Amino acid sequence: MAGLPMDQREGWIWFDGQLVPWKDAKIHVLTHGLHYASSVFEGERAYGGEIFKSRQHSERLIQSGKTLDFTIPYSVDEIEAAKRLVLEKNGLVDAYVRPVAWRGSEELSVPGRNNKVHLAIASWVWPSYFSVEEKLKGIRLEWSRWKRPSPETIPSSAKAAGLYMICTLSKDAAMANGYADALMLDYRGLVAEATGANVFFVKGDEIHTPTPDCFLNGITRQTLIQLARENGYKVVERHIKPEELADFEECFLTGTAAEVTPVSEIGEFKFKPAKACTTLINAYTEAVTPKKVAAE
Repeated sequence: MAGLPMDQREGWIWFDGQLVPWKDAKIHVLTHGLHYASSVFEGERAYGGEIFKSRQHSERLIQSGKTLDFTIPYSVDEIEAAKRLVLEKNGLVDAYVRPVAWRGSEELSVPGRNNKVHLAIASWVWPSYFSVEEKLKGIRLEWSRWKRPSPETIPSSAKAAGLYMICTLSKDAAMANGYADALMLDYRGLVAEATGANVFFVKGDEIHTPTPDCFLNGITRQTLIQLARENGYKVVERHIKPEELADFEECFLTGTAAEVTPVSEIGEFKFKPAKACTTLINAYTEAVTPKKVAAE
């Protein structure tokens, strides 16, 4: 993401039903979503001109809004058409896609019911979250000081902007200490997730992953579970204690931005990217690559 600031780029952004020049896609400083985190979003990738699991992302966006007690004023079909238009207008084929919905600036106080709900969709070229070199050797993670809260205290099933505050703090701290990311525990002291990706552990022909009962059940996570099973692995979703990491051989992260990224180190625990990581990187690459329609 380094380089030209996001607000200074060229292109087009879909904003409340129409395309506007990139630099004109602005909101007021007293917007409710900025002050009280009444905002939800999605992170998606287009491969070969097709957005992977696009409809699932649009459906989750609408559901996230409902979880935060607001209704996005566009249907799934309208959001799908808008995303395609953004890619086409910007001339993008392989790209990142970011829909975001938020409460506006009609009033500024804790209640938000009188504020209009807005939706914008942007897209830009964003290479893999981690470099090829990092992926091949596995990235290093440190333990985060912040923990995923109880679902009784946050709307953990929503992809809500406010839930990423501790992710930003965790990743910034990790990078300052020379790590690529951080692994977060949950409020019970169990393994949860990285700052923007789900985590998987490998032991023989079994793959273990934390139960997403207080963090987002990622769409890429769900995809990898299916791909792992199709490739002969037994997938176990369960609560994992930190000390159990000593028993695993491989580890990897999954997410729209991270895709499938092997991990070599989490704090005191070491892993060696091997067969499972290679198999699932290849399987995911195949899954996201648009299939050519056979000639009649």
